[in-house]
Amino acid sequence: MTGFLSALINPDFPFIRNALFAGLLSSVLFGCIGSLVTVRRIASLAGAISHAVLGGIGMALFFSASRIIPNFPPIAGALIFAFLSAFIIGVVSLKAKQREDTVINAIWAIGMSVGVLFMAKTPGYTDPSAYLFGNILLITNRDLLLLGILDVLAVFLSWKFYPQIEASAFDGEFAMVRGVRTDIVFLAILVFTAAAIVLLQTFVGIVMVIAMLTLPAGTAGYFARNLGKMMFWSSLFSAFFSTGGLALSWVFDTPSGAMVVILAGVVFLVPGGIRMLGKKPRA
Repeated sequence: MTGFLSALINPDFPFIRNALFAGLLSSVLFGCIGSLVTVRRIASLAGAISHAVLGGIGMALFFSASRIIPNFPPIAGALIFAFLSAFIIGVVSLKAKQREDTVINAIWAIGMSVGVLFMAKTPGYTDPSAYLFGNILLITNRDLLLLGILDVLAVFLSWKFYPQIEASAFDGEFAMVRGVRTDIVFLAILVFTAAAIVLLQTFVGIVMVIAMLTLPAGTAGYFARNLGKMMFWSSLFSAFFSTGGLALSWVFDTPSGAMVVILAGVVFLVPGGIRMLGKKPRA
């Protein structure tokens, strides 16, 4: 562990500090959005959007390499697919709930398949696993600035519209009676989640995004009694998992993203297992 601390203050290893700052900044997004995803039980929706963006990334890489659209950035293609997926899933969820699971699974599979096909036809070699698992050690100062801007926006929107968000999350019918446009709130959450997923996925990969959207919030849900506290504790847990996973990956020379997910999974599963074993069977 002393080696990790020494690397943090070593001017020859700026990527370690950037990775640490990225984990801390990402924790705000994971805390705010992950709590909403967990409370509203739409983790599968977030997972579908996360995987669908691979189609946009593959499309952008193919168009750029083939000179169809020169210098087409992958993040632009990811945003197109993310917003399109969020809109389709949102409309289906609001209008035809009986087909919601089918559409979610279809977007999940089609988005990934389209991305793999585009990457296979892209001139040169493109590794899909680089986008599935990411590499937090490649974070740049520009990426940190974008994360900071999105953090400020997420905190502001959560504070500004907290009553509407909380009411629609826990009792949608009562919120509608009180005049809250729950459909607009739901679509807005999906759109913002899609934007955050694209930005975070670019840094840490699809797998880590899905894990960190659910595990810190699930851990906070063991003792948080309202949405605001859940967001707060989820952000703290996310910061702990990111920092701890990064330190452990440095000590044991393992991939940082995988270590972050494993640490978060262990902390989430152990208390749940203890609770299950401690419950006495009813007569």
